Amino acid sequence: MFFQPLGKYLLLLKAVFRKPEKWNIYWKEISKEMVAIGIGSIGIITIISVFLGAVTTVQTAFQLVSNLIPRSVIGTIVRDSSILELSPTISAIVLAGKVGSSVASQIGTMRVTEQIDALEIMGINSPGYLILPKILGAVTMIPLLVIISIALSIFGGYIAGTLSGAVSAQDFIAGITTDFVPFTFTVCMVKSVIFAFIITTVSAYQGFYTSGGALEVGISSTKGVVISCIMILFADYVTAQLLL
Repeated sequence: MFFQPLGKYLLLLKAVFRKPEKWNIYWKEISKEMVAIGIGSIGIITIISVFLGAVTTVQTAFQLVSNLIPRSVIGTIVRDSSILELSPTISAIVLAGKVGSSVASQIGTMRVTEQIDALEIMGINSPGYLILPKILGAVTMIPLLVIISIALSIFGGYIAGTLSGAVSAQDFIAGITTDFVPFTFTVCMVKSVIFAFIITTVSAYQGFYTSGGALEVGISSTKGVVISCIMILFADYVTAQLLL
């Protein structure tokens, strides 16, 4: 039962990455997807990131009850947790709900209204034309959104820490600037690219093989988000195990 959907998924990916008929058509679609995924998601990423950093700072300060531990550790914990886990993983799960559901419903609607059949009759590689621009747009823009999320998360932690009195501005800045390991940022970028690929391909798979009507499009969209979130968490563990 597991291997049949996996096989269909791999065959769909093979069709997606087939050589395009005309690259100029694809560039227009890629640009549209980059704007929709990147610019369209900045607002939600901003709100989530600022509050994630703020909550992490306040809770870390609450748990540091020993006077033997310097308060600058709060800044270090916020920085490392934002880079390694919070920004890439939480952002990906949120984007799975926003971007993934959109991808699944768009392609699913095209399937049930027979627009995909019309593309195939005209000799167009429909998986490549519909899905490849979404994959390239997501793989380009989601890592940039994660970088923005890291910066905003640290900023949110700084604001929350200084306003609440949990940590002074000098201690927080000292914490985020000392003992930084650049490899953690590399791990973050690898995670974000993998997550972007999962979000678009899994959701596109669910939409592409939708059959029925409007009800089935909604079901495919929901399944795309749920499976994407599970696969993101699984890939998060595997990536951390292999790279760290």
